[in-house]
Amino acid sequence: MGVPSFYRWLLNKYPKAFEDINPNTNTTNVEYDNLYLDMNSIIHPCFHPNDDDNNNGTPPTTFVEVFANMFEYIDRLVTIAKPRKLLYMAIDGVAPRAKMNQQRTRRFRNVKDDEMREVEEERLRKEFEMEGKQVLPKQECEVSDSNIITPGTDFMHQISNALKSYISSKISSDPLWKGIMVILSDANVPGEGEHKVMSFIRKQRGLPDYDPNTVHCLYGSDADLIMLGLSCHEPHFSILRELLHIWLLREYLEIEMKIEDPPKNFVFDLERIVDDFIFICFFSGNDFLPHLPSLYIHEDAIDLLMTVYKKEFSKIGGYLVDINKIGEKHGAYVKLSRVEKFVLMVGTYEEKIFSKRTAIRDKKLRRLISDNENSKQEELNSHDCMDFDNENSSNCALRIKKAEASDNVCPQSDEEILKNTKDLKEKLKKCIKDKGDLFKSGDFLTDKIKLGNVGFKERYYKEKFSVEGSTNIELKRKEIVQKYTEGLLWVLQYYFSGVASWTWFYPYHYGPFVSDLKGMAQVRVNFEKGVPFLPFDQLLSVLPQKSAYALPKAYAQLMLDEQSKIFDLYSQDFEIDIEGKRFMWQGVCKLPYMDEKRLLTETRELKNELSESEAKRNSVEVDRLLVSGTTKLAEKICSLKLNKLDTSISSDGIGGIISLCHECVENNKHEDIVFCVKYEHPVGGTSHVQHLLCGVNLPEKTIFENDINETVLWHDQSQQYSCFGRANNQDNWRNSNKEGNVSKFHPNSTSFGGRSFSRNAPPESIHKGAGVGWGSGRGKSERIDHETINERMSSFSPFHKQPNDHGGSYHQHQRSHVPFGRGRGRTSQNPNNVYAWSDSKDRSRW
Repeated sequence: MGVPSFYRWLLNKYPKAFEDINPNTNTTNVEYDNLYLDMNSIIHPCFHPNDDDNNNGTPPTTFVEVFANMFEYIDRLVTIAKPRKLLYMAIDGVAPRAKMNQQRTRRFRNVKDDEMREVEEERLRKEFEMEGKQVLPKQECEVSDSNIITPGTDFMHQISNALKSYISSKISSDPLWKGIMVILSDANVPGEGEHKVMSFIRKQRGLPDYDPNTVHCLYGSDADLIMLGLSCHEPHFSILRELLHIWLLREYLEIEMKIEDPPKNFVFDLERIVDDFIFICFFSGNDFLPHLPSLYIHEDAIDLLMTVYKKEFSKIGGYLVDINKIGEKHGAYVKLSRVEKFVLMVGTYEEKIFSKRTAIRDKKLRRLISDNENSKQEELNSHDCMDFDNENSSNCALRIKKAEASDNVCPQSDEEILKNTKDLKEKLKKCIKDKGDLFKSGDFLTDKIKLGNVGFKERYYKEKFSVEGSTNIELKRKEIVQKYTEGLLWVLQYYFSGVASWTWFYPYHYGPFVSDLKGMAQVRVNFEKGVPFLPFDQLLSVLPQKSAYALPKAYAQLMLDEQSKIFDLYSQDFEIDIEGKRFMWQGVCKLPYMDEKRLLTETRELKNELSESEAKRNSVEVDRLLVSGTTKLAEKICSLKLNKLDTSISSDGIGGIISLCHECVENNKHEDIVFCVKYEHPVGGTSHVQHLLCGVNLPEKTIFENDINETVLWHDQSQQYSCFGRANNQDNWRNSNKEGNVSKFHPNSTSFGGRSFSRNAPPESIHKGAGVGWGSGRGKSERIDHETINERMSSFSPFHKQPNDHGGSYHQHQRSHVPFGRGRGRTSQNPNNVYAWSDSKDRSRW
């Protein structure tokens, strides 16, 4: 699950929660017991690497090459974290229905995107051919369709087998793997990978012999991992993505979320505060509910939610959620009357947000129109200078000239062909980007809703929900409030205790206005648990016709045969609503939802016709535990082989149930024996202990009040600053040939933002025109001359330049360049700690 822009927001707001990896040892300053890998965050970049991931220019063409990339990726992660007890690999299995709707949308859109890409690539290949530029031919390969990264496909089955062999080999030969347990949860185990990890951790925490000081490390690319890390209330927890330490984030939140005017008898409980923080973040976006029109993280929606929560806490009545009551009837774990008060208070800011958003949009449109007019004038001027009788003859002559050149072209070297191929890819990438930019195509001009203008709600309900008239709108609003509230409760349970219902989903493509969420307190929810789909049923639910080959023939015919009773569910003729969006990918895909009853009716008998291998792909499995024959746990497994009964295990604080499977791997030498058994979660205990465990040792605090910058809400900020408060927007840089721009906010905070220093210049010299962000960059701009800047800088300690291959970064003393770290300026909290400057445009990679 992803939360758009959340990670970037967090990185800018709480920078000291992140640690760089030591480039010399490729390790962290923390020793970890357990390492968890969200495997889909590894599979995808190894399957279809982008230009940054794929420096050698040779993307994989076979499954075997993908597997090799994955193994190398895992090797690096294990080398960095060096887990002492456990390595847990979790691949996405069948997802809850609420997630499958998003998966379906993504895969159907992939088909349209691929078709556009193919057309553009063919056009560019012809263009290069006319210009006499030879390129490498298109290659047929096994990995052209990323939709096969879905449970139930042959590719995912092969991944599971390849990983078991790889794990066995590493346990036998690598000292880092020899003494640890390795659990593989593959695509036949239901659930999203990161949620399988959290379920494992919750179950372990409920065991009597669990060590409360177990140090966890989770790798994954989705920003929701951060909230999941917070949700387990394990302070010794890190996210291996620009290494974020959860205990430091907790320290930030403890200071940031202090209640300004607490009610009588109020007791500040950080664990309840953390739970409430996670809950209110759901309003800013998640994978299971559509966006609320006024709350976007890039417009600092989370800052707004936090501000209202703190400011109005007494009026709200107290904490919003009590996770310890999960399982009680009627949603007692959420105080819906308080949630309604809170969200309606947030709704009072809605029109200000829409007003500012409209002003920014209009400014961009004016600039776009001006740029287009200038571009057209330049084009006309260039045509006036051309010595042709008319446009048609000139184009014809140009084509003939190019054709003659291509006929007489000399054979080009391999180096030239590779360069041409790279140029073609770059040009294709730019073309696709330009086509997806609705500013440039003019489609952005459409705006039927006119948010913030009189009557915008009526227009919204008419356009998005097809209802008109006050009575019908009110009925629809109540329906939406009911379903959206259900969604909030479903997501909360999903984060904290597991799947509340495998079949529930939000049935609309659009969310309500925050100010329209009246009546939440009256909502009553009773989820039906249900069961997960079988893998082939999920494939039928999420795959488009183009990917039908990934299914057994009988199942594929349900998608391809026009006589099929569910054929109508696979049409590629669906609307993408781009109204008010800047980029095509932001459009709302109005794809019809899968009809579960119709689908299961058609597949009920098909599973009986499957071959043995197909039946295995369509089965529901449990995790596999692999361990060396030299460990203590191996003795219990040997006993299990004799008794052939399930048995409980407890090793190094890790418990569960193991049983025999037919995948035991034994090598020739006794010391190289690797056992593979089935593993299931321990029985009993609670799965939601929402507090710190007795005996936990908290790290010494390193975050203090002067590390927190005062919040200025987005709709109150000057428009010349970005939504994250940095003085780095294009208008500032256009004017930067004058004196430096300085934004002053916190007296003890300094931030050198943007391109403040030349790459090779000493820190004392500032190029004229370079913008300097002073403090958080939030608030109003103070213009000062370079003499004042130099004077203010004179009290700062000098920079120390570290070797760097990823963008020329300067780093603070005793901090070094992270192999996949931040190429950005950092904020120091006192004048004696000057942090890194970098001109890197994006995060560097391995």
